[in-house]
Parts: sequence; C-alpha cells; structure tokens
Amino acid sequence: MKADYCIVLTTTNSVENKQAIINDLLEQELAACIQSMAIDSHYVWQGEVCCDQEILLVIKTTDRCFEQLQQRLVALHCYEVPQVVKVPFTDGFNPYLAWLDENTRR
Repeated sequence: MKADYCIVLTTTNSVENKQAIINDLLEQELAACIQSMAIDSHYVWQGEVCCDQEILLVIKTTDRCFEQLQQRLVALHCYEVPQVVKVPFTDGFNPYLAWLDENTRR
C-alpha cells in the first residue's frame, strides 16, 4: 500500500534557522503543520561523540510534497549534513488527513 502522507523529521541548533525553515515550508505550502520541541541529541560526528541541545521539527506533509520539501529544507538548513528523514503513514483520522491535503500543494 502506498503512503500518501508522511512526517519529515529534522533538527537544528538555531532558533533563527528553525523559524526560517518553518516560515518557508508553510508559506510554500510544502507542510501543513510543523511542531518543534527542545531535545538533547547524542551522536557521532567526524569521529567524535557529541551531545548538543537541538530543536526537533516534526513536519506533517504529503508524499507528493516530499521532494520539494527536502530540497527547500537542505537549502535553508544551517547544518552541513542535515537530518532529513521521511516517515510515511498510510492511515489516520479522515478529517485530519483531508486538512493535510487542503493545506499542502496539489
């Protein structure tokens, strides 16, 4: 079964970058909703174990918007290699899914 909807996950360590990403994706109708929350990230970068305070963005969108959303996200992002992870889903509350469709590019 093909998923028509997805959540895209990314992180940033900059409030300004977070807001630029949110504003652009919503204005371009590439996302219907974006949630943000403070998190602690633990990872390996260039051979070093790192721990940083970041902002997680949970971006609700449609599969048809993903490629353009990914391009915009990479262009806007302050990281050299930003996290861009697509999590497809196939079902949900129908009125919510209809709202998602109405608020993203056709």
